[in-house]
Amino acid sequence: MSSTVFRTLVFSAALFTGSFSLPTLAHDADFSAKDLNEQLVMSTLWMQASAEYKAMSYQAFNLAKMQFDHYVSQHTGGKKIAVVVDADETIIDNSGYQAWLIGKDFGYSSKTWGEWMDAAEARAMPGALAFLTYVANNGGEVFYITNRKVSGLEGTRKNLQDLGFPNVDDAHLMLRDSTSDKQPRREAIAKDYDIALLMGDNLNDFSNDFRTKSLAASDAAVEKNKALFGTQFIMLPNPAYGDWEGKVYDGNWGASAAEKDQMRKSKFHVWQPEK
Repeated sequence: MSSTVFRTLVFSAALFTGSFSLPTLAHDADFSAKDLNEQLVMSTLWMQASAEYKAMSYQAFNLAKMQFDHYVSQHTGGKKIAVVVDADETIIDNSGYQAWLIGKDFGYSSKTWGEWMDAAEARAMPGALAFLTYVANNGGEVFYITNRKVSGLEGTRKNLQDLGFPNVDDAHLMLRDSTSDKQPRREAIAKDYDIALLMGDNLNDFSNDFRTKSLAASDAAVEKNKALFGTQFIMLPNPAYGDWEGKVYDGNWGASAAEKDQMRKSKFHVWQPEK
């Protein structure tokens, strides 16, 4: 009996007996990276096709402009003003890479990600270019703190310059070197600048309060800092990936595709209708 037929029979029996639950098939030895990549379909489709994603991006940058203008109007002191942004899924859209993974029997790797960076084909997020150009033309400077590794510097610089982003130079483009911790780079900027806003798709883009090891700790950190979101911190939507995913796996990024599938689904709050 083929594995496909066997899975179909198991699935049908589970439905018939009412015993089916989300992780049932996760232990299937045939569950592959290709199967796991299929879970990227809806998030990638939403990012590329929905007007709602575009609207949320515009909303974030509209809010950022309002907060930047307010900050400038209240600013005192001798320091210059900075806006600090992440790159990936904050000002540039890498969903083309995610779409490319769908149908492949392997996941993210530094090799293929390096090729994507070198290709310099990420698109600007809706509203990002207009806002950052506005900052540069109205008394601010833009700093790009990204955890792209320095090996991707040339492709990243070309990508941002080709899109027309301001301040794309060695002083303002700050890639990952020895650590993924962004706090030292934020502190280096703060020596000479007052930071009006931080923008990112990942909580670690804002503060080391969010360098946590569990989903519960991240949730608590958000509650602690909730007044800063929409004022000093502007969050962009990224349903495809992020540090949060590693917390779903308890830090075990090397888990198998089947194990990751099970751990993902174990976090669901599942409706249990009365029979």
